Amino acid sequence: MSLQSVKDFFASHAPDITVLETEKSSATVAMAAEAHGVDPDQIAKTLCIRAGEEVILLVAAGMARLDNRKFRDRFGAKPKMPEAEEVLARTGHPVGGVCPFGLATPMAIYCDRSLQAHAEILPAAGAGNSAVRLTPDRLIELTGAEWVDVCQSGSGIAG
Repeated sequence: MSLQSVKDFFASHAPDITVLETEKSSATVAMAAEAHGVDPDQIAKTLCIRAGEEVILLVAAGMARLDNRKFRDRFGAKPKMPEAEEVLARTGHPVGGVCPFGLATPMAIYCDRSLQAHAEILPAAGAGNSAVRLTPDRLIELTGAEWVDVCQSGSGIAG
């Protein structure tokens, strides 16, 4: 169902983008990078985060790590990860396939500036073996996301 909601999203909003499905799992940054033959930092990981009473989606470069101070300064609360069941209920996507497309419920979406280091990024597409290829700006355009700076500076930091 989750993968289908993403395919439906792209069919109606961006028919030029193809949902890629692999035989290999792409549920982690390392697995996704290997499955798609890209640098791990090009994987656009989507984190479901509780910020006080609000639950948001944050898309960041694969190797970026959340900076708790920057997050607290931006959102006014310490970041907390909801349980997998809540993530599935809110997004419609299982952990490992969470993405900002074809969501079960409306959510605020933010993209960390770490994504801007790449001409092409690959966010998941609703399943642990799917992704799409697009530019960071196209991601913003399709999701209505807002740019934020909430990850640690520098690259090569495991996320």
